Amino acid sequence: MAGVSLEKIEAMAPDQSSLVAARKLVKPSSWSSLASDKAGLVWGECQGSGASPYRVIISELDGGYKCTCPSRKFPCKHSLALMWMRAEGKSSFQPAATPEWVKDWLRRRRTGSGAANSEKDETAQPKNLAQASLLQAEEVDPKAEARAAAARDRARREREDAIHAGLDDLDTWLIDQAEAGLAGFANHAGKSCRSIAQRLVDAKAPGLASRLDGLPNRIYSLPEPVRPIAAIEQLGQLHLIAEAYRRQESLSIEMRADVRREVGWTQSRESLLSEDGTLCVSASWRVVGTVSEVQPDKLRRLETWLWREEVAEGPRTALLLDFVPVASGQTKGAYRSGERITATLVFYPSPRPLRALVKEIIIPTQECSTDLPLPDDDPARAYACYEDAMATIPWISMWPLRFREARVRRNGEKLFLCSINNDAVALPVTANQTNAVAPLLAIEKFDGFGLWDGYTFRLCFAQTPLGRWVSE
Repeated sequence: MAGVSLEKIEAMAPDQSSLVAARKLVKPSSWSSLASDKAGLVWGECQGSGASPYRVIISELDGGYKCTCPSRKFPCKHSLALMWMRAEGKSSFQPAATPEWVKDWLRRRRTGSGAANSEKDETAQPKNLAQASLLQAEEVDPKAEARAAAARDRARREREDAIHAGLDDLDTWLIDQAEAGLAGFANHAGKSCRSIAQRLVDAKAPGLASRLDGLPNRIYSLPEPVRPIAAIEQLGQLHLIAEAYRRQESLSIEMRADVRREVGWTQSRESLLSEDGTLCVSASWRVVGTVSEVQPDKLRRLETWLWREEVAEGPRTALLLDFVPVASGQTKGAYRSGERITATLVFYPSPRPLRALVKEIIIPTQECSTDLPLPDDDPARAYACYEDAMATIPWISMWPLRFREARVRRNGEKLFLCSINNDAVALPVTANQTNAVAPLLAIEKFDGFGLWDGYTFRLCFAQTPLGRWVSE
């Protein structure tokens, strides 16, 4: 790597553990794309623990770097690994046009920003690339691996027991709410939900705890007359999840996996890819929506919604989901609405596959101005698809709706998404989008994509005769 030698990488690394972690990524199989240009820029996309790959950029001119991962080490292991591969010269970096996200970094950075501080910390422990490689190459002790496997099994059984105990406490809490009367549940939902959510955190059921933490805000955001009905529906979904978890052995593999995710079990990328029968779809995908929300647990939830352009069997909508600490300052995901990416996605098992990971990027993201090929469904038919999904998975909290020939109507201060040919469905637009969506009142009809949470509709993307409308 011109300007940054292996010795320089060694000096830039924040500690020896970062070099060891970086060494594991110094292989093309960890990267879905590797490219460079004639201006001394090198970039790549490295699949991390999240749904979207981390975007990494380095400058060969001054050693500057940038990575979209939430690590607080600078440079992170992804940046170090990209430098390492470039310096060794054993990996192929394809000449390519500079993508927009790299150009954006160039516009934002000051010359030399991101470069390592040349001052050395005399108290730091020595860092060595060769030692990192040796640690990576060490063979695993079979006995130690067996002990670790036994420990994992024991921890898994203990967690199952803790979750079942937590579900029993949830049942008791639900009965208490019903006996107290659900008409007034909203008045004390904050304190009541926080107490049982904390109990479920202790029971190692973070998925259910997160649902309960978000329940008060979800109910308070609705008109007062609707709140009691919403409370009954939301508490009913919690009961269904608890009962399904207890009977998971009698469920299909897909439904069992879905309910376990709702409770809080996670599945690593490696585990998902190694499963027999995992659903993989290689296609051209369009980014049709992005959502960034802060959760009560101080994590930011980053959603990227994709639409498959080709008409074929399998899912046409995919959700890439990432979580980053609020303290990291990251407020947006890796992709922007309107972009096209050709990639292979692997879907988490579910009766209605939706959430996915990027397995391989075939063609990197590109700006795309062509119209989105949407199915011939008006809002009424799109809503019927949601009802069909709810009949299969009754605890769905958000579902994508794609539609044609819709329009926005006003009733008082509220806006509604309606079909142009009938008023069979009028979906209330979420209140915080009222000003942004209001200009669409002047459009006779448009096609689009949005998210329905059972009570309000969030418009993400609209194709109008005047051009594209995108939610901020």
